[in-house]
Amino acid sequence: MNYNRYMRNPVIELTDRQWPNKEIEKAPIWCSVDLRDGNQALIEPMVVEEKIEFFKLLVDLGFKEIEVGFPSASQIEYDFLRQLIDRRLIPDDVTVQVLVQCREHLLKRTFEALEGLPRAIVHIYNSVSVLQRDVVFNMNKEEIKQIAIDGTKLVKEYAKDFPGQIILEYSPESFTGAEVDYSLEVCSAVIDTWGPTPDNKIIINLPSTVEMNTPNVYADQIEWMNRNFKNRDSIILSVHPHNDRGTGIAAAELAILAGADRVEGTLFGNGERTGNVDILTLAYNMFSQGIDPKLNLSSINDIIDTYERLTKMKVHERHPYAGKLVFTAFSGSHQDAINKGMRALIERKKDKWAVPYLPIDPSDIGRSYEPIVRINSQSGKGGIAFIMETNFGYRLPKAMHKEFADVIQLVSEKQGEVAPEQIMEEFEKSYIDMKEPLHFRRCKFEDITEQEDGCTHATIYYTDHGVEKSFDAIGNGPIDAVIKGLHLELGVNIKVLDYNEHALGGGASAKAAAYIHMMDMDTNKATFGVGVSSNITRASMRAIFSAMNRLGIKKIN
Repeated sequence: MNYNRYMRNPVIELTDRQWPNKEIEKAPIWCSVDLRDGNQALIEPMVVEEKIEFFKLLVDLGFKEIEVGFPSASQIEYDFLRQLIDRRLIPDDVTVQVLVQCREHLLKRTFEALEGLPRAIVHIYNSVSVLQRDVVFNMNKEEIKQIAIDGTKLVKEYAKDFPGQIILEYSPESFTGAEVDYSLEVCSAVIDTWGPTPDNKIIINLPSTVEMNTPNVYADQIEWMNRNFKNRDSIILSVHPHNDRGTGIAAAELAILAGADRVEGTLFGNGERTGNVDILTLAYNMFSQGIDPKLNLSSINDIIDTYERLTKMKVHERHPYAGKLVFTAFSGSHQDAINKGMRALIERKKDKWAVPYLPIDPSDIGRSYEPIVRINSQSGKGGIAFIMETNFGYRLPKAMHKEFADVIQLVSEKQGEVAPEQIMEEFEKSYIDMKEPLHFRRCKFEDITEQEDGCTHATIYYTDHGVEKSFDAIGNGPIDAVIKGLHLELGVNIKVLDYNEHALGGGASAKAAAYIHMMDMDTNKATFGVGVSSNITRASMRAIFSAMNRLGIKKIN
């Protein structure tokens, strides 16, 4: 770890910076560079038909500016653009962008590829960084600036005879490694050469070609340029952040605060090295703050499927918003908070989303609630209760949460994650199907007085180790009568601690779930029993017998 080999990158002095006091209020102009910057970074670049399908995806997502490639660099790039034009696949409100080096034969080839378009962005660039001026080009500042001027003149010459509109984009490549005053000098020379107006603007794109410092430094650089441009109303200020330091998203957001009008990036951040800035994450971040992202983001799974198939790359499980695990919670405290937040949202009938640990409603982007909470050995009782209610409709009494969580904990410690279906299987096995040795069969109840709080006569039919039996008892209600009858019939000393019931589903055919918390007064052991039936009285009887079997009480007399 010889850190002494490395030097700190310089920062600029901007003591009166304004961007920290601002907030993002609207989406920028989005420009996808998936088909150029992203495609060139693939192990297996896309073929023409794959690029066409990806282009259609970008159009469906709502991109209005799409960089389609480097048509002068290879035949496949040229053919792709011609296919888009000849097959009329470019909507009227979408502008394609092409990248080209400032050489006459490359520009000639590029303009041939653009024939038939009513409008296009021609993107030229040259590196202005201190390091590349020295070791790559071996040129001084004036010579580097002249490359930019000459390239602009060439584009202007070809644009003069082009029947459609040509919008110039200029990028001082490796902007973050150059002096801002020199970058301004080069960009100003390009602007003066091109001659933009407020009605025919130029795009000045300031790329973080290599991310070299913290995002606040990039924001300072963007704000300094934004303040010092002449004829700012004739400029669309664009940024193109990369992610070498893992802060591309932050750099882009702070750049917007600093005055950027436009952002170039890719879906899921594909690109050279650690990639470009992820436009989808930027857009979802805005969405989560109540800002219209100006992109159609409602079906993230479809986007992922197309992206993975065409790029042969995988979206990471923890990728923001898109990852399979980002709307899940394994931690018990997280699960409990999500459960309570979801319930509060429903009970309070709020129209604004506010659930702990979930910055957005997963259903808004095409994800389902089913995988929100996943259960493993680190999970708690709240998460399991959430699964039972959300997936299966069982609202377990709060006092029952730990008891059932202990059942699932034993399973998860043996096998790891426990799927919702297996949780339900364990619930049925441990409670609903707990029918031995005592199995409730049927019952008959009759009120024997006319008073509201009068007595109930109960006749219970059941089997004990398969032997059919019955008993009669009287109590101040069905449950009380059965508890007294069990005491007389079996000699057991049991007490009801709590009772809950609710409907499972809606409509006339809905079943009822009953939960009874009972204690064996001789051993002080307590447990829950659960019963389900279309009749609430039968459900409560089944719950009593379920609890009896779980208590393991043996017949005394």
